Amino acid sequence: MGGEAVMDQDFTNMTGEDHFEGKLSSDSDTEALSQGEMGYDDVLELNQFDGLPHSSRFYKLLKERKKLPVWKSKCEFMDSLEKGQLVVVSGSAKTGRSSQIPQWCAEFCLSVQFRHGVVVCTQIHGQQAVDLALRVADEMDVNISHEVGYSIPLETCCADDTALRYCTDDMLLREMMSDPLLERYGVVVVDQAHQRTVSTDVLQGLLKDIVLQRPELRVVLLTADEPGPKLLARCSGLTMAQISLESPGVGEVVHSTTGDGYFCSALRLVLEIHQSQEEGDVVVFLVTRQEVDLAHGILSQEGHSLAPDLGELLPIPAHPGQSGSLPVPGEEEMPKIRRVFLTLSPNEDFFWAVGSVCFVIDAGLQKRSVYNPRIRTNSAMIQPISTGQAKSRQQLAGPTGKCFCLYPEDRQLLHETRAHIVESDITSTVLFLKRMEISGLGHCDFIDRPDPEGLMQALEELDYLAVLDDDGNLSEVGIIMSEFPLDPQMSKTLLASCEFDCVSEVVTIAAMLTVPSCFMVPSVDLRPEAAQCHMKFQHPEGDHFTLINVYKAFKQNQQDPYCNIEKWCQDFYLKHNALLMADALRTELINTLRRIELPVSTPAFSSRTNTLNIKKALLAGFFMQVAQDVDGSGNYFILNHKHVAQIHPTSGYGAKSPKLGLPEWVLFHKHSFSEDNCLHTVTHTTPEEFIQMAPLYYFYNLPPSESKDILQNILDGEASHGQEKEASVLERENGNEQTYDRCVIQ
Repeated sequence: MGGEAVMDQDFTNMTGEDHFEGKLSSDSDTEALSQGEMGYDDVLELNQFDGLPHSSRFYKLLKERKKLPVWKSKCEFMDSLEKGQLVVVSGSAKTGRSSQIPQWCAEFCLSVQFRHGVVVCTQIHGQQAVDLALRVADEMDVNISHEVGYSIPLETCCADDTALRYCTDDMLLREMMSDPLLERYGVVVVDQAHQRTVSTDVLQGLLKDIVLQRPELRVVLLTADEPGPKLLARCSGLTMAQISLESPGVGEVVHSTTGDGYFCSALRLVLEIHQSQEEGDVVVFLVTRQEVDLAHGILSQEGHSLAPDLGELLPIPAHPGQSGSLPVPGEEEMPKIRRVFLTLSPNEDFFWAVGSVCFVIDAGLQKRSVYNPRIRTNSAMIQPISTGQAKSRQQLAGPTGKCFCLYPEDRQLLHETRAHIVESDITSTVLFLKRMEISGLGHCDFIDRPDPEGLMQALEELDYLAVLDDDGNLSEVGIIMSEFPLDPQMSKTLLASCEFDCVSEVVTIAAMLTVPSCFMVPSVDLRPEAAQCHMKFQHPEGDHFTLINVYKAFKQNQQDPYCNIEKWCQDFYLKHNALLMADALRTELINTLRRIELPVSTPAFSSRTNTLNIKKALLAGFFMQVAQDVDGSGNYFILNHKHVAQIHPTSGYGAKSPKLGLPEWVLFHKHSFSEDNCLHTVTHTTPEEFIQMAPLYYFYNLPPSESKDILQNILDGEASHGQEKEASVLERENGNEQTYDRCVIQ
């Protein structure tokens, strides 16, 4: 590493403090900083991480960093990290925990010359990992991708010897498949632990087992809330320290009862704030993405009718997976522009970098997706936010700002955030944990145990997909499937495509369905035009084949030197970023297939044989998602749970009028049960193809229905035909034997 030549320098070089000898006074801090600012031109102070002199920007940012609330706890944190295995730090995102504590962990590892490894810090969303890595590299005065880097799905910007790496928790879990004990790391920082996502909970559960096997490893949990009794009980047996960061303070909090609904009240408040001409940006917490998009449209329209002297009102939809929606920390704010960030739960940590927020409008509700294992689909639930979320939102406005809570003060909020693992589809998680059993880490100490019914359904589904052997362990098929960054059904489809010689087409389908949808949904007045553009890509066999047409057209135009690919996507109402992601994922999947020495077929799209083979491969993974049109008018009966749904209007079949060519049997990718009760990404299939590809024991476990009777008749007919054919063969063989006998007798 670039800093190896200076590893033995005094540990105080980087910040002018001794982190292990108690807390320095604020006067000492100021004096040391002043000396550093005045003398960096005269005194050659070297950066311990790359061995180069510090720039003037380093001291400017250091001055800003020392004003963060987290800085007051630095000595306590460094002392706890040296003495204990686990450090739990609680404080809101505005305290600076996500940017400062990982840097201090890197300093700790540097102090022992990285004997036990480097530092990794996990984030829930990839864009936050990128934003934090860029900010921290700037603060540490080093180059991104060298001393500090990031690793997110489909994008890696780091080296093998990177001292501090930000990544998503999913990426770190996948890394554990090849490095179960995380031996390349000396410190693992798990940020946003309070959000209780499935990946975060699984990571915490596995880390406890790893720490017991690697006493030198340090684990740091960063959370917005104080650790609850469940977390403390799970950490028994480890040397643990707790640090509570000083709150940045809460300004004025106003509660109100919204008679005409929170949505209209929130928009009215935004306009009133803007007309008051008080300084500061606004964050509005709504409930659904549809509300965010609708609010963006309304505020954009209203902004044009406001008096010019009020300044520009700029609404910005802020989603964690969307780059470019938040400003770079420290950039100069543009005068006479008030930004309104429209977001939803649980994105409180998304605004760690925005210091200009003075107003927060909180609807106090959140939309959660709850998985129903009986019907194998998600249901949407609207429920109150937790007390921790409410507190985090109030702190975003700062000590001089205002938070408008659009709910009564006595509303019963959730005591804590409910763990996602008890209400999510955990089939992929179970496959991962089965893979970790092979690696020697089969035990995962969950904070909250998964729902028993959901766990049984996950094991049943993996059994149907031939992932498990008779003893419940991973089969050879299951081991190969776990190598793909896909859900188990899609992994099985990709594996089946190797058998049916249609890898090139199926890997395109897998990539297009795994990334966000490539189809743009424009404003209402432009939707007919967008639908006409999308129809140019439609394939008669169904939506899966349409996705191949879209990808092929994208690649063809991308390789055309005279084509502006971004404009082409815009003209056809396609999302350029989504197609780029699909292209990158497709390349990754092809490389994985070649690494494990599976055959990759040459493209043969549009041939009749290829079309049938693609359908067989799709059915090999998605035989549990087949439906029959029971009345000829588009009401599709779903075989495995007897619900009736319609094809989504954006589907190639959904745009057709009833009784005009709707397929009787379809295979679908997704069923949006609670939103619109529609089937998404639909392709025509036949009952004969289903019988051929679905496991018999899955078929026999289907609930009774007329559709099952139709399939049973086909199965009985094939069995009868097979018996007749076998009898005919035996008869011919017997006839030949009799003729031979007669000849012998003669």
